Amino acid sequence: QPMRVVLDTNVLVSGVLSAAGPPGWIIEAVLTGRLEFGVDTRIRAEYEDVLRRPEFAFSPERIADLLEAIDRFAFQVAAVEPWPAPLPDRDDEPWLAVAGATGSVLVTGNLKHFPARARRGVLVQAPREFIEYLRNEA
Repeated sequence: QPMRVVLDTNVLVSGVLSAAGPPGWIIEAVLTGRLEFGVDTRIRAEYEDVLRRPEFAFSPERIADLLEAIDRFAFQVAAVEPWPAPLPDRDDEPWLAVAGATGSVLVTGNLKHFPARARRGVLVQAPREFIEYLRNEA
């Protein structure tokens, strides 16, 4: 059974922009089936919104390919309960809620967005930490 992850948007974008480095490795692990990653409709919409931002200059074809890959490889999580603990930014709640509902590790480049007291047992790790964790689990 592959380990389940929820990827913060910053990890997805970093991994798409550069195959080198921890986020790129994590994306590769998702695409090869070594990791399973979960999304809900809010996370999927956020991914699309961010990938379309002009500053990344992804071509429409590249965006379509990325979204198709996300739709093919991600498992869809429906009707997740609202997260019970307050976060600094409520818009970050879907990531923690999907991770909590599916027993996934939340991988983020912004650990401060998910303070320890709000995690309620969800493992939240930076990309490099997560790769170390995976190696130790293997």
